[in-house]
Amino acid sequence: MNPKWVFNPYKTKKYETVSKIESTLDRLLAKLVGLKGFTKARLCSLWAKASPYASKLKKQNLHTIKTFAIQYKWRILLLLIVLYAGSKAFDYFFPAADKAGGPVTVTTIVVEKKDIPLIIEATGTIVSNSIVDIRPMVTNTVAKVNVKDGQEVKAGDLLFTLDDRNDKANYEKLKALADDAQKQYLRAKELVAKNFISKAGLETSYANAKSAEAAAKAAEVQLSFDYIKSPIDGRAGIVNVFPGSLVQASNVVTTATSSTATSSVGAMVTITQLNPINVQFVIPEKDIPTILENQLDGEPLKVKVTVGDSSKKTYEGTVLVVDNQVDPSIAAVRVKAQIPNEGMTLLPGQFARVSLVASDLKDALSVPSQAVVINPRGKFVFTLDKDGKASMIPIKVIYEYQGSSVITGIQAGDKVVVEGKQNLRPGGKTRESKSAPATAPVAQPTPTSPVDKK
Repeated sequence: MNPKWVFNPYKTKKYETVSKIESTLDRLLAKLVGLKGFTKARLCSLWAKASPYASKLKKQNLHTIKTFAIQYKWRILLLLIVLYAGSKAFDYFFPAADKAGGPVTVTTIVVEKKDIPLIIEATGTIVSNSIVDIRPMVTNTVAKVNVKDGQEVKAGDLLFTLDDRNDKANYEKLKALADDAQKQYLRAKELVAKNFISKAGLETSYANAKSAEAAAKAAEVQLSFDYIKSPIDGRAGIVNVFPGSLVQASNVVTTATSSTATSSVGAMVTITQLNPINVQFVIPEKDIPTILENQLDGEPLKVKVTVGDSSKKTYEGTVLVVDNQVDPSIAAVRVKAQIPNEGMTLLPGQFARVSLVASDLKDALSVPSQAVVINPRGKFVFTLDKDGKASMIPIKVIYEYQGSSVITGIQAGDKVVVEGKQNLRPGGKTRESKSAPATAPVAQPTPTSPVDKK
């Protein structure tokens, strides 16, 4: 049997399904044609009924309308009265606030004029007011260490005594020669008075006396190098030498420690002044005019300093100097301030956060930063009138610090919405929260990024 004539039940079912779909589509098309004819006939019928009225409207003019109004004036007046009364009744029983969801609960403040400190924040480093590395002036051996690690010393206190035997003997020798030369000079003066020697001999004797005196003074200076004293008041650091250590007249003190010897590289000891102590920081170039203008007033700028991660302790001080040049690589100028350190709790090299009170903004209007609304059109605040209706007022923020913003665009005494503004719309009714603050907070000098007050 030829394979192409074999009966296939799946193929037969496929043909039947396609046939049913085609018949269904034909019926839908026929219904659409009938619906089109019905719609057209209905529209024609409605037009036939409305065309007489349309023709009458075309014939209407001002005279006919006036005649109609006069003829039915009482009915028209009654209809207007009924519509007006109905509108008022609807507004009375269904007010707009109720339909909009009721008044919005908000928290407000009353804006007042106040002097706001303009604060510049920076980071810096604690530096010593004076620090000296004690190094020897001569090569010698340490005979005695007169200072202990961490000891408080005064200017002139003896720190180290070197082996002074040779220098002391040399000084005593030259001192004796100087004394003898002075006696010879005095004797020569007596002999000149008696004409026993010439004036030339007197002058020679005088020169010998002066030369011997100068040599003695040089020996005295050399001897003083064996007694190393503190040049400043401060605290001694770690002592790097010990009795018997050899020190050399250079920037390197060799007192290394090993299995056979002791040596280290550095100063014999470092004296650091800790009270008062300084803090050095940088401020942006744009804030330099503000600082210099305030310095011209004669009052030193105030700073508040916190050290480390903890801000429990705040140190207050004054600005000593503003550097005379701007670093172009960072567009900033260095500033040094001095702060008291009676407790000796600050050490040079510590990281510090500095708040510099540059000036005061006189009669400024301050609001919490959360009261400012930002949208694509700019910055706004919501204010309330005496009836509690909200108005959206455009503003300009001229300074922001610690959650408080100084703004322009509103007046003193305005009531500004702080909380609840997310559900508020211009003209919307409001209801004040009982916990609403009475006045605006003032920025206090404690770390935001300042902006130019201009």
